[in-house]
Amino acid sequence: MSNSIIGAGIIGLPFAFKEAGFVMGFVCLIIVTILVDWTVRLLIYNGKLSGRSNYQDLMEHAFGRAGLLSISIAQFAFAFGGMCAYCVIIGDTIPHVFRSLIPNIDDIPVVWIFGNRRLCITFFTTLIAYPLSLYRDMSKLAKTSGLALITIIVICVSVAIEGPKMPSDIRGNPDLRFSFANDELIQAIAVISFAFVCHHNSFMIFGSLRQPTMNRFARVTHYSMTLSFVTCTVLAVSGYLVFTDETAGNILNNFPPDNVLINVARLAFGINMFTTLPLEAFVCREVLETLFWPTAPYNTFRHATLTTVLTLIPLVISLLTCNLGIVLELTGGFSATMLAYILPPLSYLKLSKDGLWKLNKIPYWFLLIFGMVVMIFSTFFSIQKVVLGKTSEQGATCDL
Repeated sequence: MSNSIIGAGIIGLPFAFKEAGFVMGFVCLIIVTILVDWTVRLLIYNGKLSGRSNYQDLMEHAFGRAGLLSISIAQFAFAFGGMCAYCVIIGDTIPHVFRSLIPNIDDIPVVWIFGNRRLCITFFTTLIAYPLSLYRDMSKLAKTSGLALITIIVICVSVAIEGPKMPSDIRGNPDLRFSFANDELIQAIAVISFAFVCHHNSFMIFGSLRQPTMNRFARVTHYSMTLSFVTCTVLAVSGYLVFTDETAGNILNNFPPDNVLINVARLAFGINMFTTLPLEAFVCREVLETLFWPTAPYNTFRHATLTTVLTLIPLVISLLTCNLGIVLELTGGFSATMLAYILPPLSYLKLSKDGLWKLNKIPYWFLLIFGMVVMIFSTFFSIQKVVLGKTSEQGATCDL
């Protein structure tokens, strides 16, 4: 469960502190942890009420075709946004490593490709991630999640060790280290939510328990959330306190390209994206298959066509932007809030039989309203950034 929570989104948590301010960023991290802990357990309880064992069946049982459509859109958007983020991360990590290992890479035939951000993304996405995405069974790739957790630990340790060593000319304004609040609080909640949402895996985790009871699942959830909160706090605080107002959407972008320990983290993180991206492509493809061809037999051409389109579009998007922060904002603001704060209380209010307006329903209404406010305003402000062109990022490698 910790692997499901502590994913690639953790890399943007220092950026969330920059958006919210140090104090409010920490408060938002606590609030999101508590809400995700609650709604993950609420989701399993809803499954018990409905007699369903996955998120899609639960929403279809509660709201019919509209419910299936809503959860499908949320899951597709979350996975698709993840694919875009992972392509950007490949461009943020691998070229730095090659340029550090081979200082004169621009002068070496063929090899110079790996020092160019756009060509590097294209090469690794089309020749590694895309072939892996064509598999029908992703179970073998899923076993690499343990390596993903090791990668995150390496990143946390690297940032915590190397951050204080950075020279003053690349640090942020020290006066902002303990700022109370900034004016992008809603977007910060979206970025943190992207990092914490694990609701799409909740039923699988519940079913994997030796004795799947609500009490045992609650203990697993509490322990996992605590571990995730501590890990995320270490990275967010150690990254933000050094770079403050200069903090990038990918905290690794703030470090010099020749920092050895950070390059180890970049390499590990970039390689991890090669197997993580196909997992998200699998989710997107399954959502489309379920929606449009629910009873159709497997078709090789359809499978290959969907996979190709689902891989190429995020690839093109990552070539057009080097700002991981805006990708995390959009994905977290729209899809993560739906998965975590809107659909769980909505399905509970629908399935419970003791009336919608009882006093014990007030917390669920508040959660639903909170989720809708975050989704609407965060998505609006993020799109506004894109339209107004305010998406440049400190340390980004678009120029490579």
